[in-house]
Amino acid sequence: MKLTYYGHACFSVQAGGKTLLFDPFITPNPLAQKIDVEKIAADYILISHGHGDHVADVVKIADRTGAAVIAPYEVGSWFEGNGVKNVQSLNHGGATKTDFGRVKLTAAIHSSSMPDGSYGGNPCGFVIESSDGNFYYSGDTALTMDMKLIGETTKLRFAVFPIGDFFTLGIEDALRAADFVKVDKIVGVHYDTFPPITVDHGAVLKAARDAGRELLLPGIGESVEIQ
Repeated sequence: MKLTYYGHACFSVQAGGKTLLFDPFITPNPLAQKIDVEKIAADYILISHGHGDHVADVVKIADRTGAAVIAPYEVGSWFEGNGVKNVQSLNHGGATKTDFGRVKLTAAIHSSSMPDGSYGGNPCGFVIESSDGNFYYSGDTALTMDMKLIGETTKLRFAVFPIGDFFTLGIEDALRAADFVKVDKIVGVHYDTFPPITVDHGAVLKAARDAGRELLLPGIGESVEIQ
């Protein structure tokens, strides 16, 4: 499966012949200025919660590509109210079948509000099932025992976790989360964008190696194949 990192918590995955784009925050990200948002492909845009650093480019990309937006109920409803045409608003524990496979919303412990300050409902993560394999994106979250349920029910190829600490999981809890969901490969996101979430790359990579896990930290704009 090919994963492309666009900075912060934004990445895309090729799955089931479709491009899944997660939490697009590119235009305002000072570290992602080399990325041309007009060239980013998307068949689906998946949004974990309403904070501006996860939704800034949703409307622009959805309007250009016609991508379907999948989001927690209040977030999806907000985007419908702002003119996005193709929205599937789910709630936690619910799933939807798609032409690439299946998407299920999972619990996340964080906060959520929309860019205009309106109610953003509850944040979520996603379990993605496809013919190319399954993966989990936790969204912005703390460590939660609910992650063990994912490991018990779904065989995953990899997981995507925030590692920046301060607002979300840090590396120690991300590695515990990897144990919970039973994966050996982790993609780190939500780090370095702002001073409070700057990480020591060497230290987090060593922590993962010491825990027997492979931590991938692709550069912004870089694509990696995950076997």
